Amino acid sequence: MSLPHRLPHCPGPLGRRAFLQIGGLSLGALASGMEPSLAQVLAAETAAGAEREFSVIWLWAAGGPSHLETFDMKPEAPTECRGAFKPIATNVPGIEICELMPNLARRADKFSLIRSLHHNRNEHASGTNRMLSGYASVGLNPADGEFPEIGSIVAQQLEDQVRDIPLFVSSNKLYGGGPAYLGPACTPFMYSGDPAKPNFGAGSLTVTSDATALLRKRLELLQRFDSFRREVDRSQTMTALDKFNARALDMLTSSRTREAFDLSREPDEVRDRYGRTTGGQSLLLARRLVEAGVRFVQISANFPIDKPTSVISPNNWDDHSVNCDIFKAYQARMPTFDVAVPALIDDLYARGLDRKVLFVFAGEFSRTPKVNMRPGAKWPGRDHWSRAISVLISGGGLKMGQVVGATNSHGEEPAERPMNSNCLLATIYRGFGIDTTQVYHDNSGRPLPILTDGQPIAELI
Repeated sequence: MSLPHRLPHCPGPLGRRAFLQIGGLSLGALASGMEPSLAQVLAAETAAGAEREFSVIWLWAAGGPSHLETFDMKPEAPTECRGAFKPIATNVPGIEICELMPNLARRADKFSLIRSLHHNRNEHASGTNRMLSGYASVGLNPADGEFPEIGSIVAQQLEDQVRDIPLFVSSNKLYGGGPAYLGPACTPFMYSGDPAKPNFGAGSLTVTSDATALLRKRLELLQRFDSFRREVDRSQTMTALDKFNARALDMLTSSRTREAFDLSREPDEVRDRYGRTTGGQSLLLARRLVEAGVRFVQISANFPIDKPTSVISPNNWDDHSVNCDIFKAYQARMPTFDVAVPALIDDLYARGLDRKVLFVFAGEFSRTPKVNMRPGAKWPGRDHWSRAISVLISGGGLKMGQVVGATNSHGEEPAERPMNSNCLLATIYRGFGIDTTQVYHDNSGRPLPILTDGQPIAELI
């Protein structure tokens, strides 16, 4: 079986990407009776390329963060819906968020909330695949996504732009995520270690000119991608390995990659501002990575939970009553969140990155509007809920300081501006300049567009 391939959207002597970038100029010039010179065409292509410089930092809350404990509170709802916390005002009149985020509340002019997203999958892996690919998986909870996640699409689409730094970096493999039929070469580069620990950084990536050391480091990197090698079938192995090995070697010998991962280059004041926690230092690392040229960074929202009140891990927001006391879990994790996320937003704006870097906070779905206690449970909790999802975004050259959409009085479903979650993906793809009507072939040869539906969110543009 041949590798899945993309059908060219607009073939021609300039190539698909160049043609799309200068198409507006060419059509406009022809309409006005003017013929653009080669210099004008090249200048337009350069300008279009600069405008398309765009990156995403997605803080992924695996398990599903509750909209009712974060960004869509319902203080007038019955007790079993509204929960334990109160809303507080932000620095934008009319926008309120949970009282556990006072630092973030002072920066509402630098973020926007989307309160009316929804999709149709309530299982973790299926929800992850649905949220990140735009497609509903056939399997109930596939460990590996059946359709390529957005980071893999971005890596494949932009693979000709850079070689000495990975295009797609993730702190870990997501349950239900993956490149699917794009192949293992579009797997994210997954770093090992904790950015909050002293031994994290360039040391594990440094190579010398000595051939033996170079080969040893190359082998170590390839060993981290055992899952990548296991996923390819025999007919794909050589092509995928050649592409992967070439990029791995380029990254290993790149000073840009080593420096991007070296958090010791950051002043202590900056590191302290993010918080010396895994979550805080991971977001600082994400900022360094996009500054260095990484285009899609996926960080697990790893914030501490007091273990006596929980049986779930610190990076899991699966707040069922059998897993944790949802209210104590939020009291434990949100103070760290409310340091790290505002620090990143401040940095994006202070460095002028807000025009070309989009920060997204979301998980695979939200939690049920009704608080419950399952039989035998010790604590109150909320179950899976994909019918109303809140997402926080910041930067990306989009319009901030607003709320898009609304849910009904109990937070059960959208009441204003209901949007398929594909609308979020379409907005992100627009930032990258990726045409979502482009078609790939899956492993059976079936043609599939990047997205079947979903339009960029007009209020943000």
